[in-house]
Amino acid sequence: MNAQDANMPRTIKEYIDELRAALDGADPALIQDALSDAETHLRAECAARSTETEQGVLHSIAESYGSPADVAAAYLETDRTVQAALAPSPRPNAAISSSPQGAVKRFFGVYGESRSWTSLMLLLISLFTGIFYFTITVLGLSLSLGLSILIIGIPFFIGFIGVSRLLGHVEGRLVEAMTGERMPRRSPASRDSSWLDRLKNIFSDIRTWTTLAYQLLALPLGVVYFSITVIGLAMSLGMIGSGMLILLRSLGLDLGLDPDLNIQIWGSAPEPTSIEATLLSIGTIVFGVVFLTATLHLARWLGRMQGRIAKRLLVSATAG
Repeated sequence: MNAQDANMPRTIKEYIDELRAALDGADPALIQDALSDAETHLRAECAARSTETEQGVLHSIAESYGSPADVAAAYLETDRTVQAALAPSPRPNAAISSSPQGAVKRFFGVYGESRSWTSLMLLLISLFTGIFYFTITVLGLSLSLGLSILIIGIPFFIGFIGVSRLLGHVEGRLVEAMTGERMPRRSPASRDSSWLDRLKNIFSDIRTWTTLAYQLLALPLGVVYFSITVIGLAMSLGMIGSGMLILLRSLGLDLGLDPDLNIQIWGSAPEPTSIEATLLSIGTIVFGVVFLTATLHLARWLGRMQGRIAKRLLVSATAG
């Protein structure tokens, strides 16, 4: 037996523990993926070679799958490559960024960033997903409590928890697609073979309960996100649209508008065809564009915040 074989873990549990230690400090979602992949692969190999001992299987597949340190290094390298490929374009140097032109470019550059629009979409649909998650969770908890006195109560509660965890995984995929926040690719594999032990692991996993908390929190967060987004879009687009209509009318175009439609400032409205009306409509359009840009920046910030909340509550605590 060489030194490498002597240092190889003797059991799958030891292998997973060493892999977790080697990934200490990495992204929790990355750790969860690595642990799940490793355990699934190792258990499949042990099941396929049932005549050999667990230690023998681990030693024999060391060359093909690698030691915990090798696997950890491979996952970290792959993650760095992916993150580098998905990273936004590098910002201009500090001298340009600090100049007025650089500040204006950064401010309006939000229109060219895909995360601005995907985050905006996430905020708009958050009310509907929040209603769905909240309804399922409250209904499931209520029925589980009501049926607890019957024999069907326990199976119903177990099924409800399974649905809740599945919805949590789906939400994680949605959050990653919309915000770019790294989320685990799958739920962690169970370490025990018997269904009773699997249930015990599920109910002892704090992620089961934080997922329920996330789904209950989704509704109030969705209301806040949706309200902020709709108000911001309505005000900015309303100013842009009304300013453009009044500008066109002040230039002499007959758009069939209500003659009373005008922009007031300090309680008075200029004549529709006056230079004051033209300047005021241009100012309204400019302010609307600035307000819309600020709304997109706010949407990006809220999207990142939602991604962090989702990672905090939906990623397995055992991954960290």
